[in-house]
Amino acid sequence: MGRSRYVITDTAQPHFLTCTVMEWLPLFNRPALVDILLDCWRHQQANQGLRLYGYVVLENHLHYLAQAPDLAKCVSSFKSYTARQMLDHLEQRGADSTLQRLSFAKRAHKQDREYQLWQEGNHAELVCTAEVMRQKLDYIHLNPVRRGYVDLPEHWRYSSARNYQGQPGLIEIDHWL
Repeated sequence: MGRSRYVITDTAQPHFLTCTVMEWLPLFNRPALVDILLDCWRHQQANQGLRLYGYVVLENHLHYLAQAPDLAKCVSSFKSYTARQMLDHLEQRGADSTLQRLSFAKRAHKQDREYQLWQEGNHAELVCTAEVMRQKLDYIHLNPVRRGYVDLPEHWRYSSARNYQGQPGLIEIDHWL
């Protein structure tokens, strides 16, 4: 039996995905770490057929709407690659207290590594209608507004809300609507 009831069920349809940092540590208040995420998505768009419909990166988690021929593999490689790059970045910058927390929070069965950056799972939810896609896009774009970080969704730098307003975003997306 799998670890989660949230599985990628239909690669012909987009999925709403969530990735959360262990202990909800606020790593993405460091722009260099967000750049690692964006660069990884760009690579996957160019080389793995990733279609990114929307995203938001907050200080300790991210949501995105995506589709790919092998989305489960894309998610797995995304989490693996970004974790390694971010941990290397933290080690190079001497972020010892953050690394200690990621080491302490590591799951006991993760014997092959010193740290665990991402929580297990990705909370994948199938998006099979335009109405559900609109609801998910609204949810992710309004997330920074609900938290009181910005007044308008397109003011949040790390979001596809700008793309949907016809403004340049930090990464190209596939417009759903």
